[in-house]
Parts: sequence; C-alpha cells; structure tokens
Amino acid sequence: MKTLKSNLKSIALIAVMVTTVLTVSCNKEDDLFPQETVTFEDDALKAGKALPPGGQSIAEIAINADFDELVAALVYVDAELGAGLVDLFLNGTDQYTVFAPTDEAFEALYGALGVSNITEVDAQTVLNVLLYHVTEGRRAANSVVPKVKVRRIKTLLEGATFSVDSSAKILAVGNSAKIISANISASNGVIHVIDTVILPF
Repeated sequence: MKTLKSNLKSIALIAVMVTTVLTVSCNKEDDLFPQETVTFEDDALKAGKALPPGGQSIAEIAINADFDELVAALVYVDAELGAGLVDLFLNGTDQYTVFAPTDEAFEALYGALGVSNITEVDAQTVLNVLLYHVTEGRRAANSVVPKVKVRRIKTLLEGATFSVDSSAKILAVGNSAKIISANISASNGVIHVIDTVILPF
C-alpha cells in the first residue's frame, strides 16, 4: 500500500511539472480560456443554456491562469496525504465545479493565520478546505446563483454545504466570499473564481 501511495504521489508531481513545462508558452488569454468566459449576470446562462466543455482540464487552467496558491495547496495535500487531487483534476473524466480562490484570497488567509505559506497549515485541514471548494457535476452560474433567496451547494467534504445568494455571495460555515468571475469552462468541469478562501469550520 505504501508503495502504491508513493507511486501515486510521484506520478501526480511529475504530471504537474510536465504540464507546467508544456504550457509555459500558453500565455494568451485565448489559449487559457478557449471558451468565452462570462459573468454570472449573463442572461443566456441564467436562462439555462448549457456551458460547452473547454479544451483544458481544471488543473491545466489553474496552472496556466496563475492560481499559484491553489495549485500549491493541491500539490501539498497530494505529497503529504496521497490525496490524488492533482491527477483527479488533471486527468480525470468526472465533471466537477470548483470555486477557485485567487492568490490574494490565500494571502489574506495566511495573514489571518499568521503563516507565510500553505505548508505551515496542517495537511488534513488543507484537504478539508479544498474539498469544501468543490461540488460534483458541471454547474454553470445559472445552476449556482439563484434568481431569488439562496441555493445550497453540497460539497465534496462529507456532510458539508454552503449557500449562494442571488448577488453571488457565498455564505460558508466559517465565513463568506463572493463569486467575482464565473463560467470558466474546463474539459472536466467548470471554475468559478471567488475572492476569499471559504472555511467549513
């Protein structure tokens, strides 16, 4: 079992390094987001139009679009716990919706915790926080942001949910956040960018 976990860790880290090397030249916004990125206010999407799959995986978009702290958190929990998140979001075919905090959101969290980077936080806690930012399925803005009242989102963290109101504010267990950019379409899901790391405790 230890050998299997060790091999999975190595594969995940190699995958990240190879992807980074292969995508260094992909600096144009069109390369990063082959599908048009629209906001949660887009009328067509609120009316229920499907968001077509993009050309890159969730992990590739995260790496190319400079979600450095999010990627660092994924690599950290994979290395420490063998969580397999990098491979899941890089090569997986199942569809997920990720609420992706900006680097500034992570920096604000580090400041509040009195740490300088993600590796100074307990790995299991980081894993729980990451799982709290993901829900199953392709969920475009129209199925996340309600027209009225609030919508409850079931996350990958067992038994944990958060709510989204009609202004795209996320009401989490431990704090709140705002969706600041929505509907970044990946081959294996959708990314909505948020301005705060949401906490399940």
